[in-house]
Amino acid sequence: MVVDTSFLPILLQSDVERTAQLIQQAYAPPTASNSLEDLKRLQTELFELQKRPEAWGLVIPLLEYPDQNVQFFGAHTAQVKIARDWEHFPPEHAGPLRDLMVQLTAHSMSIGRSKFILRKLFVALTSLALKLVPGHPTRWPEWIMGCTMAFSGAGAPAEYIHDFLAIVAEEAGNVDLIGSSKLQIQQSLKDAISMVVQVVRSSLESSQQIPSALKCFQSWMSIIPSSDITPLIPLLISLLTRAESDSESFEAASEAIQEIMTKSALSDGSGSRTLTEPLLLWIDSRGSKIIQTTLQSGNVDEISHSLCKLIVALGDHSTSYIAANLASPTPVVPTPQPPDTPALPTKTRGELSQSFLRLLLSYTGLPGHYGVDEEESEMTLAFWYLFQEALWSVNYYVEEEEEDSGSVPIDAGADVQAVARAVYSELVQILRRKVAFPGKGAGWSKDQVEKFQVYRRDVGDTLINAYYVLRHDMLGYLVEDAIQRLNVKQEQDGWQEIEATLHCITSIQEAIDMEKTPHLPRVFGPEILGRLPSTGANRIRRTTLGLIGAYSSWFASQPSMSSGLLMSVLTYVASALTDPTLCLQAAIALRNLCDANRKALAPEIGAFGQLHAALGSIPVSKVSTSCDDKKCNHLVQESEKSKVVQSIASVIQALPAHEEIEPITAIVDPIVRKLAEALQSSSSLPDEARTIIINELETLSGVAKGLTRSTDGLVILGERDSESQASLEAMERAKEDPRVVNLRKSISDTLGTVVNIWSTDAGISSALSDLFKSITCLPADTTLISLAPGPLLGLLNPPPSLVLGEALNVKTGPTPEAVAIIGAALPLLLECSLNAMSPPGAMEARSSVDTALAVDKERLIQHYGRRIMKAVLEGFASVAPRSVVPNLIEILGTLLSRAGGGLGGGGGAGGAVAASWIRGILFAVYLVDSIQVQEISLLTTSQDDFVASKATREVKEIFAIAIINSRSLKRTREAANQFTLVARGLESSGFGYASVCM
Repeated sequence: MVVDTSFLPILLQSDVERTAQLIQQAYAPPTASNSLEDLKRLQTELFELQKRPEAWGLVIPLLEYPDQNVQFFGAHTAQVKIARDWEHFPPEHAGPLRDLMVQLTAHSMSIGRSKFILRKLFVALTSLALKLVPGHPTRWPEWIMGCTMAFSGAGAPAEYIHDFLAIVAEEAGNVDLIGSSKLQIQQSLKDAISMVVQVVRSSLESSQQIPSALKCFQSWMSIIPSSDITPLIPLLISLLTRAESDSESFEAASEAIQEIMTKSALSDGSGSRTLTEPLLLWIDSRGSKIIQTTLQSGNVDEISHSLCKLIVALGDHSTSYIAANLASPTPVVPTPQPPDTPALPTKTRGELSQSFLRLLLSYTGLPGHYGVDEEESEMTLAFWYLFQEALWSVNYYVEEEEEDSGSVPIDAGADVQAVARAVYSELVQILRRKVAFPGKGAGWSKDQVEKFQVYRRDVGDTLINAYYVLRHDMLGYLVEDAIQRLNVKQEQDGWQEIEATLHCITSIQEAIDMEKTPHLPRVFGPEILGRLPSTGANRIRRTTLGLIGAYSSWFASQPSMSSGLLMSVLTYVASALTDPTLCLQAAIALRNLCDANRKALAPEIGAFGQLHAALGSIPVSKVSTSCDDKKCNHLVQESEKSKVVQSIASVIQALPAHEEIEPITAIVDPIVRKLAEALQSSSSLPDEARTIIINELETLSGVAKGLTRSTDGLVILGERDSESQASLEAMERAKEDPRVVNLRKSISDTLGTVVNIWSTDAGISSALSDLFKSITCLPADTTLISLAPGPLLGLLNPPPSLVLGEALNVKTGPTPEAVAIIGAALPLLLECSLNAMSPPGAMEARSSVDTALAVDKERLIQHYGRRIMKAVLEGFASVAPRSVVPNLIEILGTLLSRAGGGLGGGGGAGGAVAASWIRGILFAVYLVDSIQVQEISLLTTSQDDFVASKATREVKEIFAIAIINSRSLKRTREAANQFTLVARGLESSGFGYASVCM
């Protein structure tokens, strides 16, 4: 074929040679004579050369040059000129240029030029098509077919044609065009689908160039309709069988099938007959042999690793199918197999589903330790969450309340529940084994330890899903496992297996109903805790301290059952306070225990006084730190002591008000004195003084937090019981005691001095902000050391960080005085913030502003949360388009988790604050909320403030209860979708449901 090149500029051979030399010099490795700067200068000269109109004349001679770097630059020049300088190219020469580029590419393919050069030519061709295809009439009809036929006619290898088609899909499929131009490009791709499928099929049937054909197929995956993908699935599955000894082909076929399940039109879980069931049959017959070989050899080779990825992808794609057919007797008839492939046996859906789960469990429980001996077990963890959710959605998972009420038929999914429980029981046993650390002398690196710790946390999340299926039986198994291992443990045995079991028990704490579980007394009694080491064995002691802290609220929920255990647990925790490697975990556990069990521990206040006197014996914690001096060690030590002080203050809060005076004075007086001493030395020893001030402010914050009541819930004005009222009156009398008055004055005076001297320091400002939040309160939560917010704001001659924190932290009701205080502070806040942030580079230089904004995002949610909640709920009802409902659901989930409890938390998803917002908005009740919501006043109104909708009061009530009590985003999503349909009048409408749930 003769191609017209007369439209190209004609260059002298000397110009071509000079350009080639320039290219060779520009892309040569740096030498003594050619520095890096020289190379950059040469490359810039080349780029400038490409911009000239004469550069079109370089394409052919550079492609014909013997040096590959020069050839690549010739192809690159063609692509750059088409993409960047097309507006200056004469339109009448577009046809000849098209024919020339096709011919040059075909010739390069036929003579076997390097792939990196061919790829650049393929990109240039696609760029040219993007210029010529759009328009009426098009200047390049059926361009993909035409190029492919030209390449094939020139004798191009099939592999190169596959690469061309793959680049076409990648480049043209993601093109940034609009309107009819984009539609024409998309149509040109659709017109080539049948050809692409035929090309891929030919390679699969002939077993020629399979990797490149499947790479091409994957590139077109999102374009090809399911009707054209389905016929290729049997060929891909048969290729898995034929390639069991060819890792490259096996991985290519496996990846192609994975792409079908994740990126094709079948990725939504469809294709159970054509995709899921054939794969389950193959996995049952052939995949089981691969995993058996893996377990026997102890080595996960490339094929086994690829099989694991395939099984995980199938699990993600077909979770609902597997859950729905876990015990199904329906037979699965194998599809006709290619002539050279052995026939597969007929099995039921239940048998195939269970076989799949067995193989997945095999990979979950691969021998050895994750991150050291194998890398596959972690990939399977996400499936067990999806599977538990799927069991829930198909009504095979029954909540305990439903079981008790008898509302579920006895025979509903009984077989499925039995299988599911058996599967998750085995999963728990496997995961308990997998989270065990190795014995001494394993020689793990720091990175391996950290990677394994992350894996253990991920396993903990999976164990929660297992608990939702097994309930108390799971905790019973873990408790019994720990006891049995303690029974047979020999003196020379390590503690790693028992520690793994305790880690599992700790991980499922958030899912356990503390009031109903019968097994925890055995954990904290002599059967387990009483037999654990109290010296040495730091890992199991650290895990035990975490276990105690996690279950600290259980002792309060079961006082009759746990009263005899609480003090023994406290003794265990206190003994670890003097251990440098455990004192941080012990301090956290002590704080949690004291906060949750204040009243039960109040009679032991004398023992806590002794603990306070012995604070000096708490050692410096041995933790990794980037600091190398005593300052960092001192910070760690004081942080642990502050947690202990907060613990003691929590117990003091449970005493009668007049009995709190003496212990609180004994705790706070030394803190104030130490602050005063540090302030006096601020000029002579500024670094040491700053460290001490931050520590003492944090300790004082801990005291204030400890004295704050831990009970939550709505306190409705005018409805306090007599006991609460008497307690408030007693507190007010105690606050008038001269000792307490003097104590508060000394605190206030000292804080004023701190602000005057150190308010420009970001660290101290942050500590002051936290203290101001902790030491101010609503009338119902007043303590002996509570300070009024107004005078505190009056102390500020503020840096932005302190004002930002304090302005958002004042906890006062919506009184005129409070409005006046905030009104006076806001102008100062804005002035300081704007002045600080307005100069160029100020945001980078003043990190304190950024820090304050980041720290206060949670409080911003609390401040504006009700307004956001109202917008979300009204959006469900009718205000927002149906298409944004999924986004509104995500916002709702965030509000529920941030505004007082979180999804999955005890007492409902959003806690008291979120619950009050929801009910107040839905039922037209105004909630007067403060900046830091602690107490809410309910004022009824006669005006219906919620947007008009078709949702009745009963519908609103059902919706409110559902989202307040939801334990997962899935339940929240279902409730919100249902409310949206009803409120918009779309209930029982298929269109309505689809539009909401897309």
